[in-house]
Amino acid sequence: MKINANRSTDILTYYRHLSTEIFTVVDLETTGGNSDRDRIIEISVLQATLKDGIQQISTDLINPQIEIPEQIVKFTGISQQMVSNVDSSDRILPEYLPMLQTGVLTAHNIGFDYSFLKAEYYRLGIDYRAPIQLCTVMLSRLLLPHLPSRSLPKLVKHYGFDVGKSHRAESDAIACWLLLEKLFSQILNADDDEILNLFGHQWLSIEDIAMILQISVNEAEDLVAATTIKSRFSRHRQVNLYQRKGVEDLAEKLSS
Repeated sequence: MKINANRSTDILTYYRHLSTEIFTVVDLETTGGNSDRDRIIEISVLQATLKDGIQQISTDLINPQIEIPEQIVKFTGISQQMVSNVDSSDRILPEYLPMLQTGVLTAHNIGFDYSFLKAEYYRLGIDYRAPIQLCTVMLSRLLLPHLPSRSLPKLVKHYGFDVGKSHRAESDAIACWLLLEKLFSQILNADDDEILNLFGHQWLSIEDIAMILQISVNEAEDLVAATTIKSRFSRHRQVNLYQRKGVEDLAEKLSS
């Protein structure tokens, strides 16, 4: 489900439906941010349910067979010496495939971890796909709109999770799971109006708006230009973003 392209009520229904599933939480440490040229140096995968908690967790260092940049060593604490005598991805990653093919693949910034998993498995001749995915960054943006940052270390501090050092795969996988528990507790226990009000603070791109309204991007641009929907300019993305509540109010007006 493309979360941004759906109405708030549909998003809430979707997440509540997912709440009974097995969650397969993954965290990777890598030699850099490009899945085509960089490699995984540590993987941690846990499986858990909201009912029973963590059921299993596996963690391994991986020899990337390339040099780990100094900034990554400082960032993660994983040195070349630590991985020089461990197995490479062709020995380790196939062992993780059964877990990674089960349940809802979950990560904090799922696009990053999923791109590396797909790339690494592709090099091994495996067409890895995870049809159901959940991103705790996205869910945090929906439910914690007033926090200045939804980075995992900041959320660990916000909730006071005792998980050890950030930027190591097992600590971050556990932190991601604890965050997921907190967010789903909110989804399952808070009143609908309270949740939908939080969702309404989300910032949407013009492409998201076009999909919600089921019109072209050009039509969406013309439409929002003629309204007073709250907007802001994203310096990171270099685009205008628009608040979900105003967009959904407009959608209601257009459909009435």
